[in-house]
Amino acid sequence: MRHEIRVQINGVEYRKEVEARRLLVDFLREDLNLTGTHVGCEHGRCGSCTVLMNGCTVRSCLVFAVQADNAEIVTVEGLASDGRLNALQKAFRNNFGLQCGFCTPGMLMAATELLRENPNPNEQEIKAALSGVLCRCTGYQQIIRSVTAAVENAGE
Repeated sequence: MRHEIRVQINGVEYRKEVEARRLLVDFLREDLNLTGTHVGCEHGRCGSCTVLMNGCTVRSCLVFAVQADNAEIVTVEGLASDGRLNALQKAFRNNFGLQCGFCTPGMLMAATELLRENPNPNEQEIKAALSGVLCRCTGYQQIIRSVTAAVENAGE
């Protein structure tokens, strides 16, 4: 069974027909070619597929595309503006908050939600916000430092 959905993604409205069982992550990656959202465990445990849906982080591998009907979604591609990295992305780059980059989209989306809700989080709050995204490369120290640097440089 197919359903027509209307969804706004990174400020662009899409109307598409999707199968009822189509996952949001597959819709983003395969139907819209927004490949910044990564597919990891496909069970909602790794967090690499995290996006913002109506302002809240969701694991796009656990959401059907039809559930996103009339939603506003932001993917990692939507963080940059006019091809320029936002402050959080710059902080990740400047503080080596990524290595292989697989978890980075999920980390950035989780940190984006955190900083919107709490513009001055402490280290424990940063750790809690990022705890749903697994990284096997960095040991998290550079990632935490990156979020801290984004907070410290917010006024610049």
